[in-house]
Amino acid sequence: MLILRQTHTVKAKKSYGQHFLTNEHYAQRIADSLSADGGYTSLIEVGPGQGMLTKYLTDKGFDFKVVEADADMVVFLHRHFPGLHGRIIGADFLRIKLEEHFSGQVAIIGNFPYNISSQILIKAVDNRSLVPELVGMFQKEVAERVTAAPGSKAYGVISLLVQAWFHTEYLFSVSAGNFKPPPKVQSAVIRLQRRTEFPVAEVDEALFRLVVKTAFGQRRKMLRNTLKPLLPDADPMLEEPFFTRRPEQLSLAEFVDLVQRIKPRLRN
Repeated sequence: MLILRQTHTVKAKKSYGQHFLTNEHYAQRIADSLSADGGYTSLIEVGPGQGMLTKYLTDKGFDFKVVEADADMVVFLHRHFPGLHGRIIGADFLRIKLEEHFSGQVAIIGNFPYNISSQILIKAVDNRSLVPELVGMFQKEVAERVTAAPGSKAYGVISLLVQAWFHTEYLFSVSAGNFKPPPKVQSAVIRLQRRTEFPVAEVDEALFRLVVKTAFGQRRKMLRNTLKPLLPDADPMLEEPFFTRRPEQLSLAEFVDLVQRIKPRLRN
């Protein structure tokens, strides 16, 4: 394994949301959080920066590539990780097409830039047929939302959009002092593993997203109020006791059932 002494000749850039992990212990833990039998043959690291995590991934034995949008960091990686020759994708991860770089199932891992972390999650959801697993460092608040259960204050849109397709697990927290520069927030590592059966597969996915986002648009209000824009005026269904509940009280299965009930009654 290549052990690289961290240098800081290339500074973190605020425009890229960069905060370089400096603690070897956590880098090793993130790398070890990938499932040994996760159903993937390829691995992509998003935002490797100066390679703190990269060096713990190079011995995993997969078709391993890194994607880095910062041109200065790409130069740094070429200089310090010659073994990555031909495997560095100098591009914005959100813009690349995974199927153009990998022929099989690909896991995603990284100390993700916090300014695009939610978009990375949605990209994983949109590419779920190719992505069986994701392990990553997120802002702690985002990590808590993604893994939240019904009834909690953190439970919301991103919880449901991710949990519809992936099992989610909060692994561990990481304090700000383990980064340079230290972020103004706490961080956490989570793992997503693709479900074998998708509860949402039986409903219109676009409508599912619309219903979830509409319901949580005013999360403290009852469903009979938040869902009015989707239904005809004075729809009697809204008078049912079910619609006195608030969105954070509904499980994923209940949202799926709600979408099925709403679809034939949608406002024209």
